[in-house]
Amino acid sequence: MTKVVTEPEAMESAARTSTQASTVYDRLQDDILTGQLKPGRKLRLKELIEEYNTGNSPLREALNRLSANGMVVREENRGFRVSPAKTEELMELTRTRCWLEEIALRESIAHGDVAWEERIVLAFHWLNREAQSKEDNVAHTSSEWEDHHAEFHQTLISACNSNILIEFCAQLAKRTLRYRNLVEVVEYRDRHEMEEHRELQQAVLDRNADLAVELLTKHYTVTSEIVLASGRFD
Repeated sequence: MTKVVTEPEAMESAARTSTQASTVYDRLQDDILTGQLKPGRKLRLKELIEEYNTGNSPLREALNRLSANGMVVREENRGFRVSPAKTEELMELTRTRCWLEEIALRESIAHGDVAWEERIVLAFHWLNREAQSKEDNVAHTSSEWEDHHAEFHQTLISACNSNILIEFCAQLAKRTLRYRNLVEVVEYRDRHEMEEHRELQQAVLDRNADLAVELLTKHYTVTSEIVLASGRFD
């Protein structure tokens, strides 16, 4: 006898699949961002189901979401693979990130209140504290440092009054992070990132929008140049 699935049961099943998909999505994205899943790697469903301890439906949903945000490429009749890492894409990502974050930063400087300033100071404090706890040339390899780094940059633009813009900027930040993580630590040894962050923080707190934008653009451009100078990308 065929069991009739009630509407509440169907909704519960869909919710469970969605939750599992979100978990798999986060894990896959982390592995792509850290370089554990290399650019161009074929993503075979059977292998991923076993490796990530999930089912077919949650996995496909996660891969479709990753495809939508550029982390994964969906090939017609050939499945999925990790998006390739290319010089042209990094240059485009950097330009676009600079354009969008200039708008967000100028708006935040114009409209941010004292509470926003306090969040910036606190975000910088935690970033600086994490950096000081490690050698200069390996600090950025720490997952804790990356979390604080992302929080600092997101806080700078958090008063722009546009959640959509903030979301776009966050996605671009993740896609550029992948390139940074694909480059050896030694490539960053002569850079003083915390000083760049300190100067940027001060310009923002001084409400000097032109200087803040100049420093932010230079900060992202230098990162891109270091990554490209490694010669690792086509």
